[in-house]
Amino acid sequence: MQTTIKVEGMTCGHCEKAVTTALKEVEGVKEVAVDLASGDVEVTYEDPATLPQMKDAIEEQGYDVAA
Repeated sequence: MQTTIKVEGMTCGHCEKAVTTALKEVEGVKEVAVDLASGDVEVTYEDPATLPQMKDAIEEQGYDVAA
């Protein structure tokens, strides 16, 4: 499965790494691709990962997930 999550507040390579690392710690997440310019984060995942888990992981790093 694949989804795009809109993340607000990412401005640099550190932001990209923090979000990528947090998402890869969610069981089932396979690939993460961050586009800093647009704020889009493409996530390829499988069960048991869920969108709420991914959003929580991003928010725990201090970034906002757009609705």
